[in-house]
Amino acid sequence: MAYLPHKKMTLSLTKNLLQLNSLRTFSLGTQLNEKKTLKPIGQNIVLVDGVRTPFLLSGTDYNNLMPHDLAKVALRGILQKTGIPKDMVDYVVYGTVIQEVKTSNIAREAALCAGYNDKTPAHTVTMACISSNIAMCTGVGLINSGVYDLIVAGGVEFMSDIPIRHNRKMRSLMLKANKAKTVQQKLGLLASIRPNFFVPDLPAVAEFSSGETMGHSADRLAAAFGASRTEQDEFALRSHTMAKQAQEKGYFTDLIPVQVPGSDKEVTKDNGIRVSTPEQLAKLKPAFIRPHGTVTAANASFLTDGASACIITTEAKAKALGLKPKAYLRNFLYVSQDPIDQLLLGPAYGTPQLLDKAGLTMQDIDVFEFHEAFAGQILANFKAMDSEWFAQRYMKRSSKVGAPPLNKFNLWGGSLSIGHPFAATGVRLAMHTANRLVREDGQFGLVAACAAGGQGVAMILERHPDAHPN
Repeated sequence: MAYLPHKKMTLSLTKNLLQLNSLRTFSLGTQLNEKKTLKPIGQNIVLVDGVRTPFLLSGTDYNNLMPHDLAKVALRGILQKTGIPKDMVDYVVYGTVIQEVKTSNIAREAALCAGYNDKTPAHTVTMACISSNIAMCTGVGLINSGVYDLIVAGGVEFMSDIPIRHNRKMRSLMLKANKAKTVQQKLGLLASIRPNFFVPDLPAVAEFSSGETMGHSADRLAAAFGASRTEQDEFALRSHTMAKQAQEKGYFTDLIPVQVPGSDKEVTKDNGIRVSTPEQLAKLKPAFIRPHGTVTAANASFLTDGASACIITTEAKAKALGLKPKAYLRNFLYVSQDPIDQLLLGPAYGTPQLLDKAGLTMQDIDVFEFHEAFAGQILANFKAMDSEWFAQRYMKRSSKVGAPPLNKFNLWGGSLSIGHPFAATGVRLAMHTANRLVREDGQFGLVAACAAGGQGVAMILERHPDAHPN
């Protein structure tokens, strides 16, 4: 049965995108090129190293913690891994999306809990799923400004305990009660309470501008680009299979263990990686648009708890400290587009713009690491990138950039399998890119991700000559 896209999608977009189902989405061919050099943005800024806690399904082993507990582990872990004294850290930039109200500036609170110098400033950033990307890029800007030399950046997300508010009627009454001075005034307010005052305001992964959940957007995008349920399930299975292989081979060297307070439990690995079969995936019902949707619990990323942190500094500073950086942070940019029809197309818009900016082509990229919000989102981005019509009509480009070849794409799995703590994923993507460049003997890596609000990021990393896989 045909699936009808959102009513606000233009007729021309829907008509033309539905014809893209037969497009080639990837190329298995590789091409040898002469090495290129990229001019640094300002100073030669390097990603020294990064760490992350195991990413866990929400409601599991981290259930009784608070966000700063996880952030503390990552912030402490990066200093232990690199051997950098806490007094060497000039500034901390840390991301979070679903904010715990008790630790509103979680960057500061987590840094203090991790034992950082209380003279080290810290601030919190948020940009949905690319929050730790913007934390890293903020660090680059602070260093290039000449104000600081060494930055810790990262992010944390804790979906096991999210703030749930009283509704507005109850909040208004409680504020009035706080100002009431007489018993009569307080009794009058008490008498005004109605049953609907107790209905809570529940949070949702939804767009404020449209009211639509991200899952609905993913379903419509997959339908518009002709990404079938079978294709989505196959891609999800690929993600879990590759993540499992990477996990068993010990490739996740950015991962540090978490000792759960108050228990003997030490968490040492991601717990969302589950290799299934096509037959099992096919049995799952649509999660958002029933009965004809194609997004299911298996081909969508899951609610995840986790934290990450990394060290960013100048190459000169790293050399002076005797550090061996993983990669140069060569270039980056952010994009935004229609948050209704093109909410999740950040990689498709960001990738060609960044390649142009850097003077590179798709063939120059050895490692691709894209955030996998949904399998359908990845496939839609592939088809958009591989469409001449979409490039000319929507990107105002003379020709398409082409889709990433799968033999270079997310070879250690992705957010569908490893997990997606919103504000922590950006550092995970950067570290997988840097570590893959070493293991696969590559030069350039490209990170890309979509985010709520119709935004996205693209970043280029270059392998550092001193980099090693551990």
